[in-house]
Amino acid sequence: MSVTIFENASVIDVVAGEIMADRHVAVEGAMIKEVSESAISASDARRIDLKGKTLMPGLIDSHVHVTAFSANFTELQRSSPFYVAAAAARIMGGMLDRGFTTVRDVGGADFGLARAVEEGLIRAPRLIYGGKAMSPTGGHGDTRPAGLDRHDDAYNQPGLGAIVDGVPEVRRRAREEVRRGAHHLKIMGNGGISSPTDRISSDQFSEEEIAAVVEEAEMADLYVVVHAYTPRSIKRSVRLGVRSVEHGNLADREAIDLMKERGAFLVPTLATYRALKDEGVEAGLPAELAAKIDDVLDAGINAVELAYRAGVPMAYGTDLLGVMHRRQASEFALRSDVVPAADLVRAATINGARLMRLEDEIGQVKAGMRADLIVVEGNPLEDIRRLAEPEKNLRLVMARGVVQASQF
Repeated sequence: MSVTIFENASVIDVVAGEIMADRHVAVEGAMIKEVSESAISASDARRIDLKGKTLMPGLIDSHVHVTAFSANFTELQRSSPFYVAAAAARIMGGMLDRGFTTVRDVGGADFGLARAVEEGLIRAPRLIYGGKAMSPTGGHGDTRPAGLDRHDDAYNQPGLGAIVDGVPEVRRRAREEVRRGAHHLKIMGNGGISSPTDRISSDQFSEEEIAAVVEEAEMADLYVVVHAYTPRSIKRSVRLGVRSVEHGNLADREAIDLMKERGAFLVPTLATYRALKDEGVEAGLPAELAAKIDDVLDAGINAVELAYRAGVPMAYGTDLLGVMHRRQASEFALRSDVVPAADLVRAATINGARLMRLEDEIGQVKAGMRADLIVVEGNPLEDIRRLAEPEKNLRLVMARGVVQASQF
């Protein structure tokens, strides 16, 4: 197996939130073999001197839609799956170039796309997926306008959601996603911006339906992810056993306290609301839906601050669509007014790994972990813009032990 040795590196210990100076890190094959304070001897190794630079775990984006080449979900659903797969390959390649070596898709990606990534057919981060997000009729996963009755529920149509109503349908869909290898199950628990017939304030799914999904997930040793904004939707989902709350923009103290009590994660996605406000319509968001953005835009940072002060674990998420994927690193800057740099780094590394139950594999620079690593100019613990501006500061990306991009 090939060996790469990073020498004289400032390594971020993400757990302690500190720099370990002058470290030497050996990568053998796809794994980190050794982290040492002394020089590492190895014949025929590729050596990269990182004096003055920071070595850290590859970044983890815990909320993406890799097939979302457009902000118009109706267009996406009607597109050829072959075209969508090609577009997803380009989107994921861009994620890798920004330093994201693992992404969690929460609606759209499937076993075929994940297999293509694993086999190296697509240059991409590791892809954790949940298949199609489950939505009730008229919910956030229902892209039909009011005048259209028919919905194409074929699994290979490239929409992000599946429409299911009632406990039997919910259970069957959950079992289908488990059968197809899902790493988690996703439900739409609240109204959304991109859905044409619901309201941000509307709850979605009965408590019996949510409990059924949670039970199916737990039987399969998986967990449930919920799209939710309002305190009521967050609380009913977390109370019923949902583990990962996506967005959470309108969360109040009571909802945050319940998340803390139950050990639920929050995955804010401030980047997508800023992007949708700035350029959503130009990127394909139907103009009649754009007004919904204001319902959640400014509240998001308040929810992040509440969660941080309460000690709720937060992962890094972006939820970007279409051409707006290029803003993936902006989430660092958007949270930086209320979250210290060390905790932002944790959100995009060890917290994301824990959320996905991969903390023994990724998220740290440590012997025995997978060799997903990035090299950054300067110290992100002192200046988070080092991560927020990858085009200026990212020097190397290694995924699965292979250098994917390098300026050395």
